[in-house]
Amino acid sequence: MRAGAGPEFCRRPRGVLRGAALTLVFAGVLGTAAATGALPRGEQAHEPVPASAAAGGIADRGAADRDTVDRAALARAAAEAMADGKSGKKAAEEFVSRSGDRWGAVYDKREYAEFEQALDGSYTGVGLSARRASRDRVEISRVTPGGPAERAGLRPGDRITAVDGRPVDALSVSEVVSLLRGDGVPGSAVALGVQRGRDAWTRSLRRARLAVDPVTVRRLDDRTVLIRVSAFTKGTGERVREAVRSAPAHAGVLLDLRGNSGGLLAEARTAASAFLDGGLVATYDVDGRQHAVYAERGGDTARPLVALIDGGTMSAAELLTGALKDRGRAVTVGSRTFGKGSVQMPSTLPDGSVAELTVGHYRTPAGHAVDGQGITPDLAVGGEDGGDRAQERARTVLSGLGGGS
Repeated sequence: MRAGAGPEFCRRPRGVLRGAALTLVFAGVLGTAAATGALPRGEQAHEPVPASAAAGGIADRGAADRDTVDRAALARAAAEAMADGKSGKKAAEEFVSRSGDRWGAVYDKREYAEFEQALDGSYTGVGLSARRASRDRVEISRVTPGGPAERAGLRPGDRITAVDGRPVDALSVSEVVSLLRGDGVPGSAVALGVQRGRDAWTRSLRRARLAVDPVTVRRLDDRTVLIRVSAFTKGTGERVREAVRSAPAHAGVLLDLRGNSGGLLAEARTAASAFLDGGLVATYDVDGRQHAVYAERGGDTARPLVALIDGGTMSAAELLTGALKDRGRAVTVGSRTFGKGSVQMPSTLPDGSVAELTVGHYRTPAGHAVDGQGITPDLAVGGEDGGDRAQERARTVLSGLGGGS
């Protein structure tokens, strides 16, 4: 679920549920950095992850669960392929690609280890996040400020057509990510084919070791503090909590979640705890069983709060948005969020590779489904200059709540 949305990865956090070694993640866009973390047992729950599905392995548990997958069937397909001397990972990828689970993915050991490394907010790559915009289109969803991709003039929305001369339209996002990262050696070159509108070109980029700071804090005026969270990687929640504690007593907070593609549920939960005094953050189901995520007690419940959201607000960021909105803690401003509310679980295959499969969906405290629907803001602000207008409207709303100027 990867930074600025996460760099060249698929994102996912890990948790422990009632003592079981269960990894759940909220996937952001396909092709974002991955994150893994553990939550306490009992009332404290975990996050979801990007997942894969397989044809013939989709459980029929109602409309919301049509994209869940039979993990045992996937493991059998991989094992049978290996018994025939074929690649278990490739068989799993084919199984997943036929399933209709848009968040499905399969990773080898190295790729998965790199995802876990990204939990600390650093990685080797070209500084971009990718997603599948349609069946035959992979595009850039975010570029890391100061990274090789930004210096080369690449922008979100640019289509990736090839990596080192290899067309990528038919590849999974995880395969595209693997090509972009190569062997993870800083200074190595990669040729990226790009299309923007009718223009197409190839640009050579050099991979670099990059650090991503998912939280930035800015004083806009004496009564307004802007906290921008671009991803929920390790430590993000505590940084949000510290920013709230450090804000002047009379100041309101603009919590900017625009473009946040998700990450660790544990971190989203900690961020929610900065503004809530305990209580429900979300519910989610895993294989038909219901679980709940609760905030910690002691958050700042009096400080005026406005959350900025848009179509790039995804997964764990939507979970936080839904909690603050349903609990009456924040006014939301901007545009409808992405609508990624599915829950994924990693499954280790016989050859050691890892498949992430959708196992359920989460809901906001008021019981609203997010997957495929998103969250509608209290105050909608759109248009070409929607970003600037949204922030100005948010400041106006904050002023009316007793914060800002």
